[in-house]
Amino acid sequence: MSLSDIFDRIAKNREQESVGAPEVIIAGLGNPGTQYENTRHNAGFMAMDTLAKELGVQLKKLKFKSLTADCTVSGRRCLLMKPSTFMNNSGEAVKAAADFYKIPPENIIVMYDDISLDVGSLRIRRKGSDGGHNGIKSIILHLDSDAFPRIKIGVGAKPHPDYPLADWVLSGFKKEDGEVLEQSLSCAAKAAVLLAEGKTDEAMNKYNRTKEK
Repeated sequence: MSLSDIFDRIAKNREQESVGAPEVIIAGLGNPGTQYENTRHNAGFMAMDTLAKELGVQLKKLKFKSLTADCTVSGRRCLLMKPSTFMNNSGEAVKAAADFYKIPPENIIVMYDDISLDVGSLRIRRKGSDGGHNGIKSIILHLDSDAFPRIKIGVGAKPHPDYPLADWVLSGFKKEDGEVLEQSLSCAAKAAVLLAEGKTDEAMNKYNRTKEK
């Protein structure tokens, strides 16, 4: 099924009347502010923007310390979130929404950057440790659980071991990364849709990918 077919189907689902509270949270992690736009640490925000665009919604409602939007995916109400707490406190926003709607960790999908993966690579997991990522560490702390699915978006490793990590993740992507990054963000959006539908195995089989050298 092509990307167009997938989102055509989603658009039709979105036209159906939604009843009740959100069942699924999809959160893209990053830092708010124009100075952080298009930086490596904002790959989760970028993937969320891609997803929202394809779903035909805008993340402009301020709620749960986040920019949010509501949508329906295959009959399931979803809350899209871009936490505005800054990366290291992402858990505050996710926890607030999860508590309000009584959404369990297994129905919370998180998209975020991963420096252990090359640009163009994705890794989807059902659960796991924070892997040294402060945004995920915050979410695990606030939810008291690591049992939430996540989509790791490759942003590339530091150019050398002594390079400051903060400087690297807050740096922009290279011009030559543009096309492969765009493809990666599109695949992350498609994977998020499948996870929201409860099709975790399908998402992993289709979109766990390593960039070809």
